[in-house]
Amino acid sequence: MKEKRIAAAEQTSKVIPIHWDATFFFERAVRSMDRYHYAKALKYFRRAVEYEPDNPVNHCNMAGILSEMGNYAESNDILRFIIDDLDPDMTECHFYMANNFANLEMYEEAERALVRYLEEDEEGQFLTEAEEMMDLLQFELERPAPVTRIKAREGMVEHDQARTLLEEGKFNQAVRLLESIVEQNPDFLAARNNLALAYYYMGLFPKAMDTIRDVLELDSGNLHALCNLAIFYQHLEDEENLAPIVGLLKKTVPFHQEHVFKLATTMGILGEHECAYFHFARLLRDASLSQDPCLYHYAAVAASNIGRLDEAERLWRLTSKRDPGSDIPRYYLSQLAQVKAGEEMPPASYHYHLPFEEQFKLWEKTTEGIPDHMKSDPLVRSSFFWALRHGDRHTKLQVIQALGMIADNEVKDALRSFLLESGEDDYLKRIAIFVLRTMGVGEPLQVYLEGKKITVGSGRMPSQLPIWDAQWQEVLNAALKRMNKQYDLVQQHDLLTLWVEFLSRVYPDVPKLTKVEGWAAALEYLTAKMHRRAISYHEVAKRYGTSIATVSKIVKRIDEVCGIKEKMKSVNSVFNI
Repeated sequence: MKEKRIAAAEQTSKVIPIHWDATFFFERAVRSMDRYHYAKALKYFRRAVEYEPDNPVNHCNMAGILSEMGNYAESNDILRFIIDDLDPDMTECHFYMANNFANLEMYEEAERALVRYLEEDEEGQFLTEAEEMMDLLQFELERPAPVTRIKAREGMVEHDQARTLLEEGKFNQAVRLLESIVEQNPDFLAARNNLALAYYYMGLFPKAMDTIRDVLELDSGNLHALCNLAIFYQHLEDEENLAPIVGLLKKTVPFHQEHVFKLATTMGILGEHECAYFHFARLLRDASLSQDPCLYHYAAVAASNIGRLDEAERLWRLTSKRDPGSDIPRYYLSQLAQVKAGEEMPPASYHYHLPFEEQFKLWEKTTEGIPDHMKSDPLVRSSFFWALRHGDRHTKLQVIQALGMIADNEVKDALRSFLLESGEDDYLKRIAIFVLRTMGVGEPLQVYLEGKKITVGSGRMPSQLPIWDAQWQEVLNAALKRMNKQYDLVQQHDLLTLWVEFLSRVYPDVPKLTKVEGWAAALEYLTAKMHRRAISYHEVAKRYGTSIATVSKIVKRIDEVCGIKEKMKSVNSVFNI
């Protein structure tokens, strides 16, 4: 008998207690809604309200399911309670009430609720739907609605332009426009959120943090702001401030598609992949999103990162089906194949493009460089600007070269700012100067170099030479013209530095450059040797239309002056400006 009691006690200790809270019932309500089990969903939402009676979102969800069930009057009673007693700033409740009144054919009441929504809501989340409903009410009431202003329209045109600039990766231009919008409309929270993101994409974290805190001071429950703040805290490795926000976001189960997507991507970035997968799976059940390859990729990444590899493979195959020309699903499917062969798979990225290093491998194999559609991809551009500020030395070197292939005004601004960073590597700044010159930036450049701020004069490349002879430039042009497709920007830069160093050391006794092609060929030969590239006197002499003897003689002369053998020990040779 005693043994039976012990056995019973041991068995009881293995029972895992269920933790009942609002989130528990939220999740079950959402699952029931996704299956169109509205009565069961309503029961779960009521339980959620019992656990968190002061949370207006719980009440709003309950009102929403009542409306779906046709209980419009009861739904409106709850929505009035939210506005009057819980959270007057939930202006979307007026839009929901307008819908309910319209379904009850109470058109004047619907009009009043809709006008109030348009005049008070600054986010404009349902602006298009509200304007369509206004047309319907105008037809039913046979008169125009008495709308004095549409708050969300204030600054909307400029804000749309700013969003387009962000989508195109033109962050500097977006910042200038968003700063102007916020200055004119301080309560325009969507503009403030996008301004914070633009700062973040540019690597300006203090400004991004200040801007997002301003949003939360105006609206402490703003989901976009909370998601952005969590990502900022993660970047700063501030676990103390990050933890409570993550806890809050994990309990949040939004209904609106835009909010679900924002929360899902945020949780993925934060490493909360289980939560991210839950929300991405919800979005995939929406028929309007069923052809979006990006969404399938996001869900596949989340599944992969929680170890559901078969599900990840299925989702990446669906991604490939919807985007058959893309290398992205093929890359990740190949990674999964390696995992099944026993190799370890690194964490997959939620960005819908190849990992940074993989992109460079592809671009290096082609002579065309970065494809045009990638140059304008905001995720690619933001990753470049991010890496320029926060990558390691090797990554920054690659990024500067990649930016040289994009070569638009945004890139020029980014490189000019890079030159003024006192903590950056001087060699990288010299590469950046060279890239700017190859882009056609000929004006003087401000640069923080060798511990002091200086001005680099006009011209292709700076030096301390008192003059820059046209024939010297002719040698340089002859070499760069032939190297353009075969050597990267770093190697071209190193050729230039070698030439400037040689001229600086022998000045004013610069030899007569009667054989320009011979000098250019010698510079390419030495640069190739410094970068351990296979090259011969015969090959380079033939390409430049000169003799082996001429190239050999000039190579020896430059080596005597500059000590090339020492430079071959390090690719990163530098010279003094």
